[in-house]
Amino acid sequence: MSNEAVIAVSNDPLRSVADALDTAVQGAKGGVEDVRAAASGALPDLSRFFSGLTYKTCYAVSHGIVFPTALVARAIPKENTAAYGLIDGARAAIDMVKEMKAKSLSAEHPATSLPGHRTKTTP
Repeated sequence: MSNEAVIAVSNDPLRSVADALDTAVQGAKGGVEDVRAAASGALPDLSRFFSGLTYKTCYAVSHGIVFPTALVARAIPKENTAAYGLIDGARAAIDMVKEMKAKSLSAEHPATSLPGHRTKTTP
């Protein structure tokens, strides 16, 4: 017995075309499986990449904004006009946001009255 492969040659042209199509279909199926395997391997890598990018961006922004702001805030003496101006400005901004929220709530729900706000009543 020999280990040589025996190749059968057929003279039928339709059989040759059918074999060629079968080989092409098998190759396409194998290609789809290869693409699927590559995509399933690439998706976790892409997810890790974007997670790392998001983390590093947020880290850089926090150090780029928060640290200098804290440094400047610590450098300003507390008992002077500039500090009082910053505190008053912050309080005014907080009050303005509260008023904007109250206006939007009263516009959304006109039948509801907020504590401390009088509503006009008509007789």
